[in-house]
Amino acid sequence: MAARSSTGTPGAPSRLRRRLRGRERGAALIMVLGSLVMLAVMLAETQDEMSTEFASALSDRDALKAEYAAKSAINLSRLLIASEPTVRQAAGMILSLLGGGNSKPPQIPIWEFAPQILGAFNDAEGAAQFRALTSTDISGGADLGMDGAGFEIRIVDEDSKISLNTAARSTFGALNVARQLMGLIGGPQYDPLFDRRSETGEYSTRLDTCAAIIDWVDPNQDTANCEATAQNQASGTEDSYYSNLSDPYKRKNAPFDSLEELRMVRGVGDDFWATFVEPDPSDPGKRPVSVWSQGKININSTNPLTLLSYICAQAKPGTPVCNDPTGAKPAALLSTMSLLQGMFAGIPIFRSGKQLFQALQGKGQFGPMLLGSAGLEPIDFLSESEFEKGLSIESKVFSIYAEGHVRQARRETHVRLTAVVDFRKAPSVEDLVNQVTSAGGGPNPSSPGATATPDSNANTDESGIQGALVPSTAGRVVYYRVN
Repeated sequence: MAARSSTGTPGAPSRLRRRLRGRERGAALIMVLGSLVMLAVMLAETQDEMSTEFASALSDRDALKAEYAAKSAINLSRLLIASEPTVRQAAGMILSLLGGGNSKPPQIPIWEFAPQILGAFNDAEGAAQFRALTSTDISGGADLGMDGAGFEIRIVDEDSKISLNTAARSTFGALNVARQLMGLIGGPQYDPLFDRRSETGEYSTRLDTCAAIIDWVDPNQDTANCEATAQNQASGTEDSYYSNLSDPYKRKNAPFDSLEELRMVRGVGDDFWATFVEPDPSDPGKRPVSVWSQGKININSTNPLTLLSYICAQAKPGTPVCNDPTGAKPAALLSTMSLLQGMFAGIPIFRSGKQLFQALQGKGQFGPMLLGSAGLEPIDFLSESEFEKGLSIESKVFSIYAEGHVRQARRETHVRLTAVVDFRKAPSVEDLVNQVTSAGGGPNPSSPGATATPDSNANTDESGIQGALVPSTAGRVVYYRVN
């Protein structure tokens, strides 16, 4: 027993310890691998966060550059429009000869060529457009163009459209808007649009929709009457359509603040919008209505659809071009007017509303071209004076659509800005030059539209406020939106 104990039993604990140590072998490796996995996960998460923050910083940087590129385009466009009187005076002799010796040249729509003219201050693509227009190499110019950014610009003449807000000015203005709206939507080719339910499940006739638009802006509580044969008849109070909606709101009874507000009016659904408000979202120039225009339609810059609606508003009832159920005659007139505008390529066609009136009766220089080529008979109007009263050959309110872009490798950043600028009280560049010359180096404060020069003895704050209220040569911004 003693020998067995000395040779076997005392060695058992050693073997047990060796077996236990064998089982523990590799624990350190497992701990190291676990730590490495945790570090890899933390590193990947940190890298993702840093990449996201870096991409966000790049996006913010590019968005800021794109926004300032768009702002630059808007400011350049304002200066371009402000320079039009100077360009008109320089080209006055040529335009007078084209107009048959008219001593007063018409307004030149230089805003239609804004992308080409302002291309010198744009990116390489814009510079190529400027070079194609002027055959001028600007590669040696200093501080021209943009580094890593560019813009796309479109200027739209708001005075070439039907002014919806005119209905808020007076009863007479409301009647004019009603006639023009019915001229726009009254064609029998649009019957299917008004014979079906709207998106909200309601039926809205032409008269209902026309009355709703006018009732939205006019200050009274009476329902507008858009029927041509009952313009002066009394009507009832405005309906309670808006208060019966699932999410009710009140009729505004004040002018529209934006074009999008028109969507809140009864009967103005997606189909109506796509047909009569924004026929081509990519081309705002085709929009026939406006909430910013002065009220008179510029016959040289208006689109054919708006001009046709004005013609039908002033024509006698039953005029074929306005009542063709097939739509062939109005389509022929629209096509001919588009062709005529394309032939003149920006040169003003008509010198007065009277000249257009004569052309639509088949007379004058453009009568045979406008009606004869379209196969249409002369149009009879209710009144020549009323026809001419709503027309103009000069525009003062413009919408500027600018989109700034930054292109970096496969990443592109775009920022769109929209500004509406009113030039009605803006002094011309020539006026300011004359004021500076007559004042011996400084503007004459007593002259209309003169800019005030701060006096060293005057109150600085007061001069600053007065200076801010002085009309700017670049017009007054009445609407601004960042998309």
